[in-house]
Amino acid sequence: MGSHVEANRRYWDAQAEWYAQAAESNWSADPHWGLWRVPDSEIKLLPDADGADVVELGCGTGYVGGWLAARGANVVGIDNSPDQLATARSMQARFDLPFPLLWGDAEVLPFADNSFDVAISEYGAAIWCDPHRWIPEAARVLRPGGTLVFLGNAQVFMLCIPWLEVDGPVGTELQRPLRDMWRFDWEDSSGVEFHLSHGDWIDLFNKNGLVVQRLVELYAGPDSETRYEHLASLDWSTRWPCEEAWVVTKQ
Repeated sequence: MGSHVEANRRYWDAQAEWYAQAAESNWSADPHWGLWRVPDSEIKLLPDADGADVVELGCGTGYVGGWLAARGANVVGIDNSPDQLATARSMQARFDLPFPLLWGDAEVLPFADNSFDVAISEYGAAIWCDPHRWIPEAARVLRPGGTLVFLGNAQVFMLCIPWLEVDGPVGTELQRPLRDMWRFDWEDSSGVEFHLSHGDWIDLFNKNGLVVQRLVELYAGPDSETRYEHLASLDWSTRWPCEEAWVVTKQ
């Protein structure tokens, strides 16, 4: 296994053009989450961050940071992909919402201890960084009482998604064991993902002084639409969650 940091940089630079197609829509829309664009008004993940110092970990095209900046937060975004950051900068200019965007690795953050009130990630660091490295870093840069919010694929989704995209979308049969779930080197992709079981997440939070406040499972609505039909059908996604979000606080 090679360096996942370098592999994911190359992967996301290659994906940047496709994600740029949805960037303006995401920046201009009301806050929403995940493959099915679940409204934040339903699940209330976006923190009340007016005046807060916020870091977006793996910011991609930057729309989550944009939503928070528009609501009065002092945002910094960091991402591993220069091409994704180029899209984020163009969106900042389009919407007149400047905030610092850094090229870097969420597993080795360039910030002092206790620098932020909120750390947040929709996918980004949440699945593309090793949790045994990025969770300690997120905890380190949060102030006591600070909040970490992150969203990635749901446990049941990761247990049932086929190894090959051509064999998708996700179905109802187990494809892999839950025990020791961690690194995913997909057979048909150069990107490297990381996913833990719920028990392993909780152990990791406890080890780093983080207390669970919420675990939110995201389901598609009956009329939801997505750009990701190759990953999950509407029928499946109304019965099982494609994503889950953790909300934890630093002691």
